[in-house]
Amino acid sequence: MANDGDWSRVEVEACVADYLRMLTLFLNGQRFNKSEHARALMTRLNGRSRASVEFKHCNISAVLTELGVPYLSGYLPRRNFQALLFDVVEDQVARNPTLRLAAEAAVQRPAAEIVVNEESEVWVPAPIPGPGQIRQSTPAYGPSAESRRLLVTRDYLAQEARNRSLGAAGEAFVLEVEARRLHAAGKRVLADRVEHVAVTRGDGLGYDIQSFEEDGRERLIEVKTTAFGKLTPFFVSRNELSRSESDAPSFHLYRVFDFRSKPRLFQLPGAIKGYCQLVPTTYLAKFSMLDLP
Repeated sequence: MANDGDWSRVEVEACVADYLRMLTLFLNGQRFNKSEHARALMTRLNGRSRASVEFKHCNISAVLTELGVPYLSGYLPRRNFQALLFDVVEDQVARNPTLRLAAEAAVQRPAAEIVVNEESEVWVPAPIPGPGQIRQSTPAYGPSAESRRLLVTRDYLAQEARNRSLGAAGEAFVLEVEARRLHAAGKRVLADRVEHVAVTRGDGLGYDIQSFEEDGRERLIEVKTTAFGKLTPFFVSRNELSRSESDAPSFHLYRVFDFRSKPRLFQLPGAIKGYCQLVPTTYLAKFSMLDLP
């Protein structure tokens, strides 16, 4: 009979350890079989079902996103998890130098431009926020979690966001996707006018690509690229947020994900705050004194 009760520390530790082993293999570009891992893990648990193990893996993904660590693409983050789980994930990541080295190498790896397949193969539906998700002001595992954020772990997602070759390759990918979209609609003149403005005009506009709707209206596209899963958090600047609000009818954020393996994308039209919970990560510190000693 399957066990639906709370997970013990021993079970949680075993599940997290197995997940992190798979994650390390993934980050190193090595193959592994999730089903084999799950079957072996279940023999060490207290009658847990496969569905229960899968759900716990998704909970682990959610914790990792809070710690700035990539997650396994096949396990979309699921929140509302045990406080114990956060503690165990935090501890095991802190004591796993192999994982940390693999993560750092993965987010810093240079990226090359990728040939775009047919449009139907790259577009996916955008995530749908759950009830109250956008208004949520604290992580699901409790208000004190940010103060416990893992200090020995570097924010790998922030490092990936600074990977210029990945960002440039993602923008080139979207540039071709847009040209193909307009060509397919019979708008070849507009397709030829799609412009990589981050290159031609500079990166201070709050968007990267100027494209067009089929009726000729402008489409302003900000591109965010990750080598990891669909729900990987991304960073936006104050300028990008402002542009998404002031030009909401024409602004589109294109999220490109799984870029190194099978690049796909979805779009978020309009103001970014309408889709995402915005968490402050950086502050400008100014001196308040008027006179220096």
